[in-house]
Amino acid sequence: MAAVLVAATAVPAHAAGTVRTDTGFVSGTILNAQRTFQGVPFAAPPTGENRWRDPQPVKPWQGVRKADRPGPRCETDEDCLYLNVTTPVKAAHRPVLVWIHGGGFTSGAGADYGVDQLVRNGSVVVTINYRLGAFGYFGFPGLAGSGAFGLRDQQAALEWVQRNIRRFGGDPHNVTLFGASAGGLSTCAQLTTPRTRGLFHRAIIQSGPCQFGLPAGENNVQHIWAKREDVERAGAQASGCADVACLRRLPVERVNALTPLFSSPAYGTEALPENPITAVREGRFHKVPVLAGTARDEFSVFAAMFYPPLDAAGYEQVLVEGFGAAKAQRILAAYPPRGGDERVPLSAALSAMTSVCPTAELRTQTRAFGYEFAEPEPPMIFPGMPEFPYGAYHGSELPFLLRYAGVEPAGKQQKLSDEMVRAWTRFAKTGHPGWSRQDVRIFATEQVAPVDNRCDLWAS
Repeated sequence: MAAVLVAATAVPAHAAGTVRTDTGFVSGTILNAQRTFQGVPFAAPPTGENRWRDPQPVKPWQGVRKADRPGPRCETDEDCLYLNVTTPVKAAHRPVLVWIHGGGFTSGAGADYGVDQLVRNGSVVVTINYRLGAFGYFGFPGLAGSGAFGLRDQQAALEWVQRNIRRFGGDPHNVTLFGASAGGLSTCAQLTTPRTRGLFHRAIIQSGPCQFGLPAGENNVQHIWAKREDVERAGAQASGCADVACLRRLPVERVNALTPLFSSPAYGTEALPENPITAVREGRFHKVPVLAGTARDEFSVFAAMFYPPLDAAGYEQVLVEGFGAAKAQRILAAYPPRGGDERVPLSAALSAMTSVCPTAELRTQTRAFGYEFAEPEPPMIFPGMPEFPYGAYHGSELPFLLRYAGVEPAGKQQKLSDEMVRAWTRFAKTGHPGWSRQDVRIFATEQVAPVDNRCDLWAS
């Protein structure tokens, strides 16, 4: 994305819409007592010789760079390492929230999320892009950083925040890293790597525990993290290249075609030395306040998207394929068929297995504060979904915290949104969300019955 510059003239330090970063002045927009700066580069374009390299320094510019529109998206453009900052007009030493977007490490952008609710409550909010798919997680023998370039981009954005956020009214000594889904997994990863020590001071992990995993046959779970050696081996086989120079000449379309093979962050790298699951279980993580939670019905959207309506026999067959015959019978006993569409008990079982119970484990290991989003009928953020009892599905809490997918809560749900924004803001400011670590705060507009997620079953 080419810089848009205004002629090099003296810029008053107090100009409300202009801020001096460590690489040059940026001019944002002012609306509703908030200043917004979009498309601010935090690293050089990762193109040409910078493809599949750690993020490189931004080249300083002269004059004032217009920061009034988002930078390109990493799912469509190779030159995409930009961030957005929104702050109250009159801000100084405010808590800083840095948002890592989700999207399965293959899609999404920081600018997809509106942050005005959090800013109105007194925070400075930064949303970031990071390399996705094969551009972010490709590996090759001898290629430094293989499989973890997207994680390194997140770290570079946090480094930019430390160098610059004070000039936007934020406190660099009070930074909260937060994200959902792949953003929650990223936050968990950054919690475990020595590379981020001192770059953030609190963490919020939404529906993305380090231990997230999918059933992969008898006694097997497929986790998101990959061994660097495995990623490098796959890259040597898939790329058709004999050396790194060849890799950097590949057309963008050819690289994008590799994304289905390369969307798992690799450990054994400088960005992420250790498998986050092991690091958390053995106590090797930053000892900062953590808030971690899930939606109650995490798997319902995936049950509706990936499975046809199931009868009892079909339900049992899915469990046998996912877990093996012996464990399938134990799951059926805990989540029995209900005589209708058996995707409903399947969703309950896989919500617990993939997300809810791993998050409970994470909370124990990190002494985190816990929450559960259990709103019975939240707005749907995924268009074109078939009829299904989704409940509090994966991602359904997002419009209650951020402006997302054109969905805004109303009525009682707006009050719930206000409550959640206050809790997240309180945690960012103080490290305490307003309830004890012994409690799991349930967010819903009405009283909902507790659920036994049978975590003893999944732990076994």
